[in-house]
Amino acid sequence: MGFLNASCSFTRFSIVDPVPDELWGDIPDLLRKGALLDIDELPEMQATGWVCFEDYLDTKWVTAPPHKGAYMAFSLRIDTRRIPAGVIRKHVTLALKKEKEALQQQGKTYVSKERRKEIKEQVILKLRMRFLPVPAEINVVWNTQTNEVWLASTQTKVIELFMQLFLDTFQLHLQQLTPSALAVNLLGEGVVDNINRIEATAFA
Repeated sequence: MGFLNASCSFTRFSIVDPVPDELWGDIPDLLRKGALLDIDELPEMQATGWVCFEDYLDTKWVTAPPHKGAYMAFSLRIDTRRIPAGVIRKHVTLALKKEKEALQQQGKTYVSKERRKEIKEQVILKLRMRFLPVPAEINVVWNTQTNEVWLASTQTKVIELFMQLFLDTFQLHLQQLTPSALAVNLLGEGVVDNINRIEATAFA
């Protein structure tokens, strides 16, 4: 789900560091440098990078620029190759049987632990090229006036990945705007201890 859908869950961030004025003109080039690298023909299990907001297949921003008035809009794309555990187990078993047959011809019967590990790694590497990665697109909107950033996801792993990639790309740290962080922003650092002592309320 993204910001163009009828409904969307999202996470808010604020940029902690001062944003240099020259950064705004550099953003298109920085996005292209951090763009997603397609792994359809590569054995990697996962790839992450930026793509165009209007077209998640566009890694060069030919479709539309990221500038949208007072906002920057682009997307985080995560391509993940998933191999079912049952498929791995089947092909590892077949490979081990073949290995044992070869050993028996040499008068041996035991496959060492190291060799078993090596066989499994070889099987997984071969299977990677038979399973295409599944793409996921997560929209990003950056308010350049308030330096607040919205990410169309609430998943912890996605949030962590996004914050690190944002830092790597723009050299800017993000702070997630949790309820406690928002309270500190509104009331000041003096309320930190009081907020930390608040216990969650069970409504059920």
